[in-house]
Amino acid sequence: MENNAVAGGAPLSVRAALTPTRPLLVCLSHLRWNFVFQRPQHLLTRAARDYRVIYVEEPELIIGDDPGWQLRIDKGVTVATPLLPRDLPAVKRNGVLAGLLTRLLAGEVPAVAWYYTPMALEFSRHLGAAVTVYDNMDELSLFAQADSRIVQLEAELMARAHVVFTGGHSLYEAKRHRHSNIHPVPSSIDVEHFRRDPAAPKAEPGDLAAIRHPRVGFFGVIDERMDMALVGQLADLRPDLQFVMVGPVVKIDPASRPLRPNIHWLGGRDYAELPAYLHHWDCGFMPFALNDATRFISPTKTPEFLAAGLPVVSTPVRDVVNPYAALGLVRIGATAQEFARAIDTAMADATNPAWRRAVTAQLATSSWDSTWASMRGRIVEILENEVEYADA
Repeated sequence: MENNAVAGGAPLSVRAALTPTRPLLVCLSHLRWNFVFQRPQHLLTRAARDYRVIYVEEPELIIGDDPGWQLRIDKGVTVATPLLPRDLPAVKRNGVLAGLLTRLLAGEVPAVAWYYTPMALEFSRHLGAAVTVYDNMDELSLFAQADSRIVQLEAELMARAHVVFTGGHSLYEAKRHRHSNIHPVPSSIDVEHFRRDPAAPKAEPGDLAAIRHPRVGFFGVIDERMDMALVGQLADLRPDLQFVMVGPVVKIDPASRPLRPNIHWLGGRDYAELPAYLHHWDCGFMPFALNDATRFISPTKTPEFLAAGLPVVSTPVRDVVNPYAALGLVRIGATAQEFARAIDTAMADATNPAWRRAVTAQLATSSWDSTWASMRGRIVEILENEVEYADA
C-alpha cells in the first residue's frame, strides 16, 4: 500500500484537512465491504472523490502468529481487513488492533474518523481525527447477538462525535436529545442504476426463466428482520403468485425459511446484477417483522424498488409508512390477508400514470450524490469553524 503519511509523520492539522491534497478519511465498520452494497458503500465511494478513504472492516481470523492487514482497492476505497491469529486471547484483541491501526496510518492523523459501530472505539480512541462522525445507520443494540457493551460505547462515541447522522427519521427522533449536532439522513437512491429503460430492456437472469409470473420479489439481507411466518402465509394464501427471494441468509437458521413450491430462495447477488432481477418482477415486497431489530430501520430498497418501476408492498415499518405510504407510493399490509390484497392494489397502481409521476417526483428529491454533498458540507463547516477558532 502507498504510504499516505504526511512528511516526517507529522500529525495532520485542522488547516491541512481543508487543503485540496485529498485528506484522509478512516471509516470503522462492522459490515464487510463486499457483503451487500448499501449505505456505507454508496457514501464512501462518493467520499473517495474528496478524500483518501480507508475502510476498516471486521477482522478475519487466520492460522499463524503474526497479525497484519489484507488491503485491496475497490471503487477508489482502500478496504483494510485486519488479520488476527485465531488463537489470540480475546483480552488482547483490541490492543493488537490498536497497534495495527497505528502501523497502517504510519503516523498520519485522519481528517475524518467515520464510525458505523461504537465497538470500534475500543481500538481507535487514539486516532485524534480533526472531525469524528457517527453515521448511526441502525440501532445495533437491538439486533440479534448484539454485544452488551454497545450501549455504553455508543454513549462515549456520541460524546466524542462532532456530528451524528441517523439512517432515518424514526432513529433521529429517538436520539435527537443525545447530541447537539444530529441530523436525519434517510436512504437515498441511485436512480440511473435501477431505472428501467423500455427501449433497452435488461436480459432476464437465467434463474428467473423457469419462474412463472406474477413474480413478487425481495432483495437484501435475510435475517431476524424478516417475518418468515408472513412469507409462508402469503405463499399459502396466493399460490398464483411466485415469491422470489434474493439475498444472503445470516444470523438465522436457514432451515427456518418457509419452503413452498412458489417460494424461490436464490441466494445473494451482486449490486450490479440487481436491476436485471427487479426489471423482471411484477411487484416488490418487504415482509419485515415488527420487532426490536426493525423499530428504526429505513430500508434503502424502498426507493430502489420504485426507481426500477416496481410497485411495493411493506409491513408497517415507520420510515416506510412516512413518507412513502403517506404519499401513496407504497402499499401497506399488517397481516397476511391485508398484504395479499395490497399486492393486487399495488400492481394496479403501477399501471396508473399518476402513480408513476408521483414516484418520479419523490425520487428526484434524494440521491446519494446530493446526500453525500450535504454530509460533506457539514464536515467542512466543522473544519472551517475550527480554523476560525484557531486563528482568533
